Amino acid sequence: MRKKHLVVIGGGAAGFFCAVNAARLNPALEVTIVEKSSKLLSKVKVSGGGRCNVTHACYSIAEMVKKYPRGAGFLKKAFHHFFTTDTIEWFTARRVALKTETDGRMFPVSDSSQTIVDCLLKEANRYHVNIMMNAEVQAIEKQENIFSVMLSGNRKLHADTICVASGGYPKITQFGWIAGTGHEIENPVPSLFTFNMPGHSIQDLMGIAVENAAIKIMGTKLVESGPVLITHWGLSGPAVLRLSAWAARELQQQQYHFKISINWAPVYNENSVREKLQQLRFERAGQKITTRNAFELPSRLWEYLLQQSGIDANLRWADVPAKEQNKLARMICAFECDVKGKTTFKEEFVTAGGIQLNAIDHNTMQSKKVPGLFFAGEVIDVDGITGGFNFQNAWTTGFIAAKAIAAI
Repeated sequence: MRKKHLVVIGGGAAGFFCAVNAARLNPALEVTIVEKSSKLLSKVKVSGGGRCNVTHACYSIAEMVKKYPRGAGFLKKAFHHFFTTDTIEWFTARRVALKTETDGRMFPVSDSSQTIVDCLLKEANRYHVNIMMNAEVQAIEKQENIFSVMLSGNRKLHADTICVASGGYPKITQFGWIAGTGHEIENPVPSLFTFNMPGHSIQDLMGIAVENAAIKIMGTKLVESGPVLITHWGLSGPAVLRLSAWAARELQQQQYHFKISINWAPVYNENSVREKLQQLRFERAGQKITTRNAFELPSRLWEYLLQQSGIDANLRWADVPAKEQNKLARMICAFECDVKGKTTFKEEFVTAGGIQLNAIDHNTMQSKKVPGLFFAGEVIDVDGITGGFNFQNAWTTGFIAAKAIAAI
């Protein structure tokens, strides 16, 4: 009897997770991973600054799905099959202990992404998964119940089942070989990027990190709070990356030219910050205004906001004119900037868009159009904010596909 053959397209997190689990759950299955590049698990390797943000310590499906700008409804159902707790158990069973940081991100205890890479490669070796490198898929054809996978260099593979886990593509034309199977593609746009502010004076503060600021895209209801980093090109940090994910499609339509408003002290609004400044006039009347600011802002940022408000740094609190004091309140709570462009945040880069979800069964990840064809990971129209959510999508969809394929 010929062994049934699964071909997994893509040697990333979702592809490996599908391949090793399918091979484990069905030892009679022959499994081959085809990877177009000369590197395996490259995104796993670089993610989280080389530590690999495996998942997020969130144990409520209802809460978890709030972290996905696109595909939340689909994942709400899929997470019932394989969730955060299952990810933790899976890695723990393979002697990869995970730890939780204060913001909920989970990393291997080793603080090295190589631990995750080694674990997945070891599983592939253990269950005799074949790996083909430098093998770019050019087309998929199906005749009767057998798939033909056309590869670069006039190579061809035959398969009983296929799992497409090729990751996101920046251009819709790159989805051509998938569209050839009859699937509609949601136009891909960048997500998780930083904001460019060429020529803005704030760039002089590069390297300053603000622990908690709120950034709003003006003209929308979109706002995110969290750490913000001032860079030599503009703004970065978790709050910016999350905001870019939620606004991915709107910002692309605006060609990345838009206005933002920053509240450097989000516990205050403009009224309460005015009251606070008035209070400081009395409490610190004789002190210089630059002496230890009451908003716990980095001193260089505080001095910059004073300068932008037209306030002399040598003034005492009691001597600050009312007009400049009101301007300072606006600078603290509603600092407006023009953004003109974006920069790819390479470690976390994600593409929003991909294979439309209405053609995929969330219980199996199988195509509703082509029996035997499965999908997993970023290639489908699901993407999360930064914090381990995109990897959880990879593990979940990869495992569901593996379980369904192993049972065929």
